[in-house]
Amino acid sequence: MARRVFGTTWWGGAWVAALEQRARLDPNRLPRGRTYARKGQVGGLSVVPGRVTARVRGSRPVPYRVTVEVRRFTAREWDVLLTAVAGRAGHAAALLDAELPPELADHARAAGADLLPGPGDVRPRCSCPDTANPCKHAAAVCYLVADEVDADPFVLFLLRGRERDTVLAHVRARRAPPRAATGETRFPDEPGVAPEQAFGRAPAAVPAPAPAPPAPGRPIPPAVGPPPASGLSIAALSVLATDAAERAWALLAGAGDTGLELTWEDDLARRAAAGPPDGLPALAAAAGVPVRELARRAAAWRVAGRGGLAVLRGGAAPPAACLAEAKADLAESGEPGPTRVWRDRVTRGGVQLRYGEDGRWYPFRRAGGGWELTGPGATRPLDLLYAGC
Repeated sequence: MARRVFGTTWWGGAWVAALEQRARLDPNRLPRGRTYARKGQVGGLSVVPGRVTARVRGSRPVPYRVTVEVRRFTAREWDVLLTAVAGRAGHAAALLDAELPPELADHARAAGADLLPGPGDVRPRCSCPDTANPCKHAAAVCYLVADEVDADPFVLFLLRGRERDTVLAHVRARRAPPRAATGETRFPDEPGVAPEQAFGRAPAAVPAPAPAPPAPGRPIPPAVGPPPASGLSIAALSVLATDAAERAWALLAGAGDTGLELTWEDDLARRAAAGPPDGLPALAAAAGVPVRELARRAAAWRVAGRGGLAVLRGGAAPPAACLAEAKADLAESGEPGPTRVWRDRVTRGGVQLRYGEDGRWYPFRRAGGGWELTGPGATRPLDLLYAGC
């Protein structure tokens, strides 16, 4: 089993690197804290402006109370940081779009308002008797903050004392064009390139595709929810965004069919097979499909994907040569009784083969009063029979 990694995004990784390299915390306790965090000893973690609290299970029956305070920015530091952000159109646009580009952290540090913790910025406290800075319980909490930063990089601003909405409001205000005494709108100066220089440049080489990350990221919740009349919620949008991120990651990593060309019914079965967060009945009700029917489609998708779902709805008439091969293979399978052919199906005893529109045979076995899809398709019926499907 792969070892648990803390900080899977650049901002989460930057938090961990700052803890280990710049914050001047006890290097002997940090590895023990990582172990505690990996073992799931931390619970009830909460992040509020400038402070993280949690309960950590240790050697005693009652969990220890841990508080990790992060030095809040002064008014001057906030002014320096927000001026640095608003002064660059790219930084401001990314931040207003709920993103945090890597260059912004470097620019903020150079300006004198480092979002990442330095010496003395992290002040952990724990109810255990260990006087180390930090103890292993507090170190575990520090590492798990990386998960919060992975999920939402604005946690870095929160730890410095201001919530997302406050930060974005200040950036918008600083980017608003000032008005002169005459009422004329003046826009901030932006460095640019003359047109003749831009068109005279030789085009750069196309960069190589970026490698796929080790796992799909978790989308950041939108700063503002949809209108109440839309019938949507932030929770519903977050589910869809997470699903889209996982499919995009699968496409980038070459990890199977991402379902980008699925029909509505196919995609419904795919989502049902993945286990919808609100449960199958809620998804069935929203889609207007009986729960039992949706469960049947989800089972087919899990076993054989898109092809299995298609043959469940109805296959295609097999060519004569394919039909003869299926009849012969079933006759030699040892199943009792005669071989029967009907439309796309060849049946003998408790085994049935159905021919799909993709030119593959799909195995079914008798279950109760019907037939159950038992495996993925294959071009040769004998392959299915030998596989025990």
